[in-house]
Amino acid sequence: MTKIVQIKQTRIQREKRLLIQKAALQVFSEFGLRGATLDKIAKACGLTKPNILYYYSSKDEIYAEVLQSLLEEWIRPLKDISENGDPLTEILKYVQKKLTMSKTKKQESKLFATEILHGAPLTQNILAGSLKETVDDKVKLLNKWISEEKIAPVDPYHLIFSIWSMTQHYADFDVQVSGCRRFLANFFYQMSKTKLIL
Repeated sequence: MTKIVQIKQTRIQREKRLLIQKAALQVFSEFGLRGATLDKIAKACGLTKPNILYYYSSKDEIYAEVLQSLLEEWIRPLKDISENGDPLTEILKYVQKKLTMSKTKKQESKLFATEILHGAPLTQNILAGSLKETVDDKVKLLNKWISEEKIAPVDPYHLIFSIWSMTQHYADFDVQVSGCRRFLANFFYQMSKTKLIL
């Protein structure tokens, strides 16, 4: 986390930073880190560039904070898979949460995908830290379920990666998906009734 975030903030400072982050998400997801500018972010949130620089020292700092928040949100549904639940139900709930995120958080998904496609220059430490720890933890759980014959034998990493690619496709390639609007209209409803075959 950045030094500024660690300092106790007033309500107004928190609100302004949140306003800047929301505008930055929109700008970064549309233009990427290189194409985004402080001027574009300022225009998107209705503040001046000097006002933005009062809250953040640079565009990179805004980008890093937006991504940090996004990654924490993206990891949460995976963390929510419970060892105490029925394995098929837990996995299906995870798929449904990821689909809902793809439906409601397209900008966030595109920004994350863009960061990964560029080699994750600002998020390597997060990916190698909290994301890897969470994935490794759930791989152990999936292997336990496999050994107990609660789910079919499958490479647990491949299963997680396949869920990611399948669900995030709807956000990251929404232009392609929107060509199938009739299919898409009923998709999320049908997904809630789908049985996962594992």
